[in-house]
Amino acid sequence: MPEVTVCVDFGSTFTKATLVDLDAARIVASASHATTLPRPDGTGDVLDGYDACLDQLAGLDPRAADAEVLACSSAGGGLRIAVVGNEELVTAEAGRRVALSSGGKVVAVVAAGSGGDLTALHDPDVVLLTGGTDGGNSQVLLEAARGLVVGGWTGPVVVAGNVEAQPEVAAILGDVPHVLADNVVPRIGELAPDSARAAVREMFLAHVIGGKHLSSRGAFADMVRGATPDIVLTGVEVLARGAGDVVVVDVGGATTDVHSVVELDPDTIGREVVATTRVTRTVEGDLGMRWSALTTVADQPELEGAARRRHADPGFLPSSDVERDEDEAIARAAVGQALRRHAGRSRVVVSPEGRVVERTGKDLRRVGLLVGSGGVLRHGRPGVVDRVLAGSTGEVDGGWQLPRGPRVVVDTDYVLAAVGLLAAEHPDPAYRLAMTLADPVVYPGAGRGAG
Repeated sequence: MPEVTVCVDFGSTFTKATLVDLDAARIVASASHATTLPRPDGTGDVLDGYDACLDQLAGLDPRAADAEVLACSSAGGGLRIAVVGNEELVTAEAGRRVALSSGGKVVAVVAAGSGGDLTALHDPDVVLLTGGTDGGNSQVLLEAARGLVVGGWTGPVVVAGNVEAQPEVAAILGDVPHVLADNVVPRIGELAPDSARAAVREMFLAHVIGGKHLSSRGAFADMVRGATPDIVLTGVEVLARGAGDVVVVDVGGATTDVHSVVELDPDTIGREVVATTRVTRTVEGDLGMRWSALTTVADQPELEGAARRRHADPGFLPSSDVERDEDEAIARAAVGQALRRHAGRSRVVVSPEGRVVERTGKDLRRVGLLVGSGGVLRHGRPGVVDRVLAGSTGEVDGGWQLPRGPRVVVDTDYVLAAVGLLAAEHPDPAYRLAMTLADPVVYPGAGRGAG
């Protein structure tokens, strides 16, 4: 096993790199640089920013110069997924949830069985083709495959519908690059995302990384292990192995992402046609600190001026206490809405079966650990976490299933991305590194400032 590993996140704005000591399971050096995307004149390469990060790391610890490198990427727009399903309520919605858990940005959802337009796919990187329960209707799935071919789609396709129809779907797709996965809805009321999630990652690595032409150097494709949100969610899963139920909220400039790993109560009666899963990710594209600031504070007119300034200048950095107060208020709005959408509500209703609990979203009330992420939390003033999370934890009116009494930490050192990158090839160091975030007192070192 190598002594150290460099973990890199090629972000949409910044490239972040950490040097992990595998024996000690701790981050020993960190570096960042603006992400360097190719320019229209043909100059520039995403690895230019990485080279600058590596120089910084090597200056802090010479072992970085020759270290193994593992990377994830959301540069160049990340992973764009179009979902095609039978109908909006079941298979298309199931596909949308799987696409999110796979680290993708869902750019289109087409209900083919309801006459959805397969030509309006908004130029995705991957199509996730779903439809039909196993052994059930296959006609719409087959027609959707034909529609993709007739429409001229030549990009990668992940087929995750009725398994009995998949050989025929594969024959229809022919030379279109595709991979077959288990059905995401094998039975009504059941959601099985794991196989499709692995297949999407396979397609991302095989076709999307090179297809975005972010680098002319083969080293980029060699080091990337997956889309950043997918890798981070893997890190959250590793964290949950030792910490129990966990939720992560990441406040960005354009989106606010929520990841959760929660053991489901088998005795809880839900009303959703598409079942809730233990591992969940939601992406709120209208909630963010800069590009999405206006929609974030749409119901708070007192913040409209501040939001307009940030929307017009996404690189804006607060320089006064008033501007920092505004940033925290926008973050509080983004976090509050994102957590509520993810968690949903619960209420008692009367049905033919008697009084039952009707739920939407994911019940987070018993979550023991809440991890905050994003620049506003990493670089904020003392007490920023308590102020941003005000109203998003504890007993909240309205039936919201929000965390009641979680311990809160901030992932200041990008631990979750590093854990997700290490998980497959270095599982023991990955687990021990995750535990530094779960309990930085018991596991000192990598949790520098993670409290």
